[in-house]
Amino acid sequence: MDITLWQYQFRIIMLGDSTVGKSSMLKRYTEDLFLECINQTVGVDFYVHFLEVEPGVRVKLQFWDTAGQERFRSVTRSYYRNSVGGLLVFDLGNRKSFENVQQWHAEVLERVQPYSVLFVLVGHKSDRDKAGERAVNRTEAEKLASQLGAPYIEASSKTGHNVKEAFDLLTRRVYQGLKSGEIQLREGWDGVKSTAPADQMTKRQQNEASEKNKSCAC
Repeated sequence: MDITLWQYQFRIIMLGDSTVGKSSMLKRYTEDLFLECINQTVGVDFYVHFLEVEPGVRVKLQFWDTAGQERFRSVTRSYYRNSVGGLLVFDLGNRKSFENVQQWHAEVLERVQPYSVLFVLVGHKSDRDKAGERAVNRTEAEKLASQLGAPYIEASSKTGHNVKEAFDLLTRRVYQGLKSGEIQLREGWDGVKSTAPADQMTKRQQNEASEKNKSCAC
């Protein structure tokens, strides 16, 4: 299949403090590479990846890798509005980065209105657990994820553990949101684009919602 062909395009933003490993996660996911030393992101970097979410349905993923430093926040904030998904990343060995997750989450929600964005919370650098460097336990991370209405997953770019799973989880979550009508295609919003005619997509969303309502009927 020609990878340039896609039915949907999702824009995903990487969120979290500087040095939590956002760029390393993207490098591992898109190129299956891990670099011990990687330059800090200045402003925003872009990555592209393709994923088949179900047979015959290919999604083009546009990733915006934002700088975590405060001096770049005015730049990165401008990208929030056109994102449909966000990976909230913290370093399992850095408690401060965990404590700042809620701030990142709130900042995005404040700026995406009236659009919707879905999140996955990632405890990164899970390889630190074996080294005895964990500063955030799984229970409290899962509690925070529940409060944010997001799934939680632990991953390591160094070992490759759960990196693909984290990105795939968010992509499929957005896709299901699109099918159910939780996420809507909107004119002037680039969070989601579709190559299908708008009226066809709307009809599909209505059918999905109707089937869901039938299955929930008492």
